[in-house]
Amino acid sequence: MIVRLKSFQKSAIFAIAAVALIAAAAGCKKSPDKAFPATGAVTGWEKSSDTRTFAAKDLWQYIDGDAEQFISAGVISTSTSDYKYQGQLEAVVDVYTMGDSAGARKILESSKSNDAQTIQLGDAGLAYSQSVIFRKGPDLVRIVAYQSAPGTPQALQALAQGVEAKL
Repeated sequence: MIVRLKSFQKSAIFAIAAVALIAAAAGCKKSPDKAFPATGAVTGWEKSSDTRTFAAKDLWQYIDGDAEQFISAGVISTSTSDYKYQGQLEAVVDVYTMGDSAGARKILESSKSNDAQTIQLGDAGLAYSQSVIFRKGPDLVRIVAYQSAPGTPQALQALAQGVEAKL
């Protein structure tokens, strides 16, 4: 038996399929490289390198000697990109995507030292004179400046807010 669909039936089936695909895509998590603000998205900051991503098994290639801490906390992947503030201050942004929020919490809590200042960023955040680290859901973000200059903490926090908005 051959069933012939009328054009409006074909259109309805196509529309239903399209809506299902859009709904499925909306439920997907953003890929880690989407967390990095483009040049100019955060005032004064320029993205100065391509984003590189490392699977957990390859993390040692990026943070040799410290990778095991992240692997034991459940890291799935790590993405990194360099930034420059007003053409002078250089910083690196690392986004560690963990298996769950407990892994991100574990790393953040183990990073806390006496000179840490608690900040409102993501689910929890810490600021230092040359770095900001925060967690949001299963993501842990670490931003480190290579040098210190007047206004470094404020500039790093602004970049961190730009990353947080994209997670």
